[in-house]
Parts: sequence; structure tokens; C-alpha cells
Amino acid sequence: MLKVSATIAVLTALALGGTSAAAAEPSHAISMHGAPKYPAGFAQFDYVNPDAPKGGDFRLHAIGTFDTLNPYVIKGKPAAGLHHGFGNFFETLTRRSRDEPFSLYGLLAESIEMADDRGWIEFTLRAEARFSDGSPVTVDDVIFSWRTLKENGSPNARATWSRAKEVVQTGPRRVRFTFVDNSDRELPLLVAGFLPILSERWWKDRTFTETTLDPPIASGPYVIDSVEPGRAIVYRRNPDYWARDLAVSRGQFNLDTIRYDYFRDDSVALEAFKAGDYDYRGEGDAARWATQYDFPGLTEGRAVRETIENGTPSGLRALAFNLRRPLFAERRVRQALNLAFDFEWLNQALLHSGYARTAGMFSKSSLAPAGPPSPAEMKLLEPLRGQVPPEVFGPPFQPAATDGTGRDRTNLRQAAKLLKETGLIVRDGVLHTAEGAPFQFEITLRQPSNERIALAYARNLKRLGIEARVRLVESAQFQGLIDSYDFDMVFGFWGVTLSPGNEQQNYWSSLTADQPGGRNWAGVADPAVDAMISALGAARTREDLTAAARALDRILMWNYYVLPLYHDSGQRIAYWRKLSRPETVPVYGVRLETFWATN
Repeated sequence: MLKVSATIAVLTALALGGTSAAAAEPSHAISMHGAPKYPAGFAQFDYVNPDAPKGGDFRLHAIGTFDTLNPYVIKGKPAAGLHHGFGNFFETLTRRSRDEPFSLYGLLAESIEMADDRGWIEFTLRAEARFSDGSPVTVDDVIFSWRTLKENGSPNARATWSRAKEVVQTGPRRVRFTFVDNSDRELPLLVAGFLPILSERWWKDRTFTETTLDPPIASGPYVIDSVEPGRAIVYRRNPDYWARDLAVSRGQFNLDTIRYDYFRDDSVALEAFKAGDYDYRGEGDAARWATQYDFPGLTEGRAVRETIENGTPSGLRALAFNLRRPLFAERRVRQALNLAFDFEWLNQALLHSGYARTAGMFSKSSLAPAGPPSPAEMKLLEPLRGQVPPEVFGPPFQPAATDGTGRDRTNLRQAAKLLKETGLIVRDGVLHTAEGAPFQFEITLRQPSNERIALAYARNLKRLGIEARVRLVESAQFQGLIDSYDFDMVFGFWGVTLSPGNEQQNYWSSLTADQPGGRNWAGVADPAVDAMISALGAARTREDLTAAARALDRILMWNYYVLPLYHDSGQRIAYWRKLSRPETVPVYGVRLETFWATN
């Protein structure tokens, strides 16, 4: 009898997912490393006001235009507020807490079960989960969403979701994802927290890859109320929202309407904010913050301006070299171009000393390299000796500094020496390649606020005999150039969290280097980088993750694949006093969904 029972158990395990790996008990939450902060039965997240009143209107802004309500394909420019990361419209199986590195709590799923080796993950859907038309969220919807995005989603989505080899129904409300392998320990959490669940009934007779202005059916707290193509979109809070009383929703989604109005550029948008045309603004430009926020509403106390500290990594704001261009193939050339960037002068003269220089993706966090590589880092890096720059094994990368006068030529002399070593020749004040062609390239940008930075950099490059043309393009054209990698150098930002993982593959992996529409703008295709991205995914402890993140950062920065720029010391926000926010700020900063109307 025991033998028969054991056989049945093995066959059952194989039928359910092809692995007999032990599973943890079903849980209300999962975490990337360690245990989730909030226990089963918790009341609400600590950073919300559970008694926040409902009602009122929330007006926001967006830049450019839009022509689709499907944010999950390359085609078209999606309207603001649609992506499931906002939590307003499309939903996922779990909701992320914002005061932990990476923990997820059941939303559409009431419980989560995961193999100890993370080779599979299984969800039990809530019986009460509903789309906005009242139809239930079913296992069929989950499987449809996975299959649709795997086959027709953006390149990054296709790459991620194709790593689930099968998705099967294992009970009336149960669905299991089984992965191609268990080398990436983050993958189950990506399924839980980042796979948007679509309504199969709504999408089945539509072409998913085409743009659409028909408001989709979704399960989130807001529905689309009205659309003015390219100009505005209005969301209305669904009074029948199925999850309004769950702990993961309490104190959030308080405003009755959320309206996004589109503006041509950020300068126009700022003037509209000061005139009271919208209610909340995050400011990324320190110069504007220092010089353009003196308006009556603020001086009279009708508006609020705050700089809020948080615990998130800086992310990487940088000028990316297009490594697909032969001009940037040589590391010493990229190093020389880094040396020509005079941050200290720019920060004083143009940015009102409002920024700190970025030394890597994880600046201002515990994930930033500190000192020489630790033993845990060396365990990852030592096999790569000879494949990575020798500087990787020493102190962390620090961009070269100047005296801030604008006349310090020390770095330019070093840059000229490096360029000469690579065979580049200056003739009549113009740098030439060995083939005799002038060394020239174009810097493409879409934000007018970056233009003066690019022009100042171009003036410094001129001293090296390099002609750098600055080209400002509108957002749709910029997106087209980026999607096809038709640029030389471009301003970009690569955001990271305290739990980096698969996004690094999208940013830097050989797998994504030539995928149209991807985020590997630089075209990095480096086996050493790939190895560190794999180490991130395989990390089992916080210590393993930190070592892999630091090692990855060292390799990227010492290869000069990008020219790091600068970062804010905190989150700059301004809003009119018709709004209030909770006093507690989570590690990831202020969240718009926690605001409420005061009158």
C-alpha cells in the first residue's frame, strides 16, 4: 500500500508541474529573501492612513501624447496611468508593499504556494475577484494573460513569460506556473507581482498587437471614464471595486476621479501646475526646483513643496553609448568621453548644486560597492579575471572630478592621451579615425531640460576635436529611434529597486542587446555581465544578492558602457493643499494612491 501511495504521489507531482520539489505551505504573502513583514490577517500597510476619506478629484499631468489604451505591446503610445505598476487599472495576482525590499501580498490570489527550489508557483484565486463588468476573474483569464503576453507582448514581456514552460489549472480556482528551470529565483515573484491579468472575454475578439482606444475591462479600483485621444484620460473610482475592503487596499485609491492632461513639454506643464491646472507634481530638475517654484500659491500657503528622503537606490541616469556603433567599440574611447564630462562645473553653473554625482546604479543604497570586493564578491568575480577590466578588483568606480571652475583641463589631457593610444589622430583641430573620417556623433534627447547639459558637454568634446551634435526630438520620434536603436548617444534612466533582478536582463543582457523595442539601449553584450545577472537571479540570501549587485555594478561601470550623470538626494514633490498624504513615508517614497482629498 505504501508503494502504491508513493507512486500516486510522484505521478500527481509530475502531472501538476513536472517536479516533485517540496513546496512551502500556502501563504498570504511571499518575499524574495526572508519572511514578509506583515503576518496573515494584517489590517493595512503601515504607510497608509486607514481612515482616509473617499471622494474628490485628482488631476495629474503627462508629457507628449497617446494613441492607445493597451500598454503591453510596442505599437502605439499608451495613455498615462494604465500600466499595472500604478495599481489603478490593471491588477496582478499580488500587490507589493512599499516598505520592504521585495514582498508581495495576495490580491487576486488569496493564497500562494511555491516550491522550495522555486521551480513552480501556484495560486488560489479569490472567489470574490471580479472585473469591472462584474464577471469573475478565473484561471482561464490567468492562463490567457500569460499566453497572450508571452506570444504578443513587448520584447521584455515575451522574454520573461516564455520562461514558464507551462501554466495549468490544478483546481477550480487554482493555477500553477512551472518554469523552464529554477535558476532564476526571482521569476516566481515576477509572475505573482508583474503579470497583468486580462479579461479573456474582452480581448479574445480583438487583435492584441494593434492600438485601441476602446476602454478595456480590468479588475482594478478605477475604470476609464472618458478619453480625449492624445489630450486627456479620466479614470473614475469604481464604487463596486471588489477588493476595496482587503488589507492590501485599505487607505488607498481614495480619490473619486484621476485625470491626466497632456502637455507639450515639461516647462509648459510646470506653468500649468503653478496656475492650479493640476494638483500634484514630482520634480526631477533641481534647477527648476531652485528657481521656478516661487509662485503665489506656494508663498500664500495654498500649495506645498517638499523634498522627501527615501531609501531607494539612485538608479542610473546616464548618457548611453550605442555600442552597436564601431565608434564606441573601444573601452579607452568610452573612458575618454567620460573624462570630458565636467559634472562639478555643470552642477554649480546650471543645476544650482542640486545633484550628487552618480557612481553606479545603486548609489545611495546598501547595494552600492563599498571598498574593494568582499570575499562574497570575489567568489563571483575571480572566475572572470582576464575578461573584465583589472580595476574591477580594486576600489569602487568613481567618475573623475574637476575643480568646478570650468577651466580644469586635467581630465581633458588624460582623455586626449587615451584617444591617441587608440590610434585616433588630431589634424587641424579635428579628431580623425585611423581611416581618416572625422570623429563625430549625435546626442539625441527628448527632454528640453537636458539640452543645455548636452550642449555644455559638446563644448568640452570640441576641445578634444570631437564634434557632438545635439538633437532634440519629440516623444513619438524619440521612441521610434530608441526602439530601432537608431542613435549614437542618448539620455536615459535605468531604475532599480532594493531587490534587483530580471530588469537587469532587460537593461544589460546579451539576450536583449538586439531586441527591437527593448531597454538595453547601450547594446551591452558581455558574458561577464550575463554571469552577474544570473547570479542576481540565483541569490538565495540578502547577502548573496548584495554581492551579485555590487559585482554587476563594478563590471558595468569600469567598462564605461555608459556615462553616469547625477541623481537627486530625495524625492521632490509639490501639490496643492486640496490634497493630503500620510505622514509615514515608505522606503520607496511617497505613493500617489495613498493621497486623499481634504475638501
